[in-house]
Amino acid sequence: MVELDSLGEADTVRNYVGGDWITPESDEELVTTNPATGDELGQVPFSSTDDVDDAVQTANEAFEDWSGRPVEERIQPLFELKSLLEENIEELAEILVQDHGKTRAEARGELRRGIENVEVACGIPSMMQSGTLLNAAPEIDESAVRKPLGTFATITPFNFPGMIPLWFLPYAVATGNSFILKPSEQDPLVTQKLFELIDEAGFPDGVVQLVNGGKDTVNALIDHDGIEGISFVGSTPIAKIVYERAAANGKRVQAQGGAKNHIVVTETADLEFAAEKTVSSACACAGERCLANDVVLVEESVYDEFADLVVVEAEAQTVGYGLDDGTDIGSLISEEHETTVRNYIQTGIEEGATVLRDGRDASVDGYDEGNFVGPTVFGDVTEDMVISQEEIFGPVLALDAVESVDAAIERMNASQFGNAASLFTGSGADAQTFRHQAEIGNIGVNVGTSAPMAFFHFGGWKDSFFGDLHAQGEDMIQFYTDKAIYIERWPDA
Repeated sequence: MVELDSLGEADTVRNYVGGDWITPESDEELVTTNPATGDELGQVPFSSTDDVDDAVQTANEAFEDWSGRPVEERIQPLFELKSLLEENIEELAEILVQDHGKTRAEARGELRRGIENVEVACGIPSMMQSGTLLNAAPEIDESAVRKPLGTFATITPFNFPGMIPLWFLPYAVATGNSFILKPSEQDPLVTQKLFELIDEAGFPDGVVQLVNGGKDTVNALIDHDGIEGISFVGSTPIAKIVYERAAANGKRVQAQGGAKNHIVVTETADLEFAAEKTVSSACACAGERCLANDVVLVEESVYDEFADLVVVEAEAQTVGYGLDDGTDIGSLISEEHETTVRNYIQTGIEEGATVLRDGRDASVDGYDEGNFVGPTVFGDVTEDMVISQEEIFGPVLALDAVESVDAAIERMNASQFGNAASLFTGSGADAQTFRHQAEIGNIGVNVGTSAPMAFFHFGGWKDSFFGDLHAQGEDMIQFYTDKAIYIERWPDA
């Protein structure tokens, strides 16, 4: 279906419905380009309301048979999918680099995280078990069981097109549901390859489906009566809209929003290690990730030394095309987003922050059309500045000095977001205080990026998440099933 050569050329993107590749009926489409080279990659026709309706009806028909199959049978295609992902990880990574702009190493790491979720979902037979109580009442036994609900849809963002679909898909189908994915229209090619592997893995027709499109396609999924629940990952304003609209339609919803994450560095920290991990957290994937820690609060006694180390580390990063050896930071997703990041940098300058390193002059030989911004470091960034409050989604770091860990926690907790935070310290007492008082969903200690493994849920508090049950792990089992109680009496004849 998708055949990419070294330049990244591709055919028209298609939907995958009922086991067939189908071109959406809508006349609206988007041309995608390689963000590092400017080369056209393919065309993305947008699905109409009728396309979505066809996918939902097909999924619901497939659910009738799929939900009744033994759980051991349902996980067999996942074992096969895991094997296929392993065999094709290099091809997937190359497509991802050309489609999104990140480096080859980042693409491999993203796909590895996705594969981990497939592995965890293969354990559904034990994860779905609830419990039995004999003699709960005279001559009565009671059992709690989990049952699948129907068809679920997931709407995923551009920044992790290989991983985030696998936060949801394996759990949905292993628990007995049908599943529809609507990927980002900005970089859908790795998803096309993923669904080729899904087709090969042996899922029954209609159990796993793909619809491409934009806003109207998303709304059609949210509003469709045949869908039981919606999962979303994206910006906070859109996450809130998706949550409210889907909930108003009576659906289960989990909506992961944006972030403004903090790192706190104490005077007892290994400063060189902390600087290395800080720059990596903020600038890896060109800063386009909701776990990027881009506000750094440093104890006053070590602020100057730490700031110097961060600048040195930032200067050492090589900006370039993700398929070229030695590239540390790839391109931003689009020219429009590059402009947004550059505007934020200019705003920081106008607000009076100290420019310790300006990455706007980043250029890459041979890639004049690429969307590149280098690591940018600001010092003396006060709490009221825009670059301290708003998610930039680019390789921009904001540093400021604080009197103490308590002062840093107070400032961090004042943020509307609560996605991730990390503390670098040599003090167990400071670490314990941080863990107890941080109003954050993903907390790291001496860890630059607090990304939970697949067998734990992905945290997120406040305006970083709308809903009750998060992605990954056991939360997914609860989201994709509902409990029933069996109360049984078998008196003697």
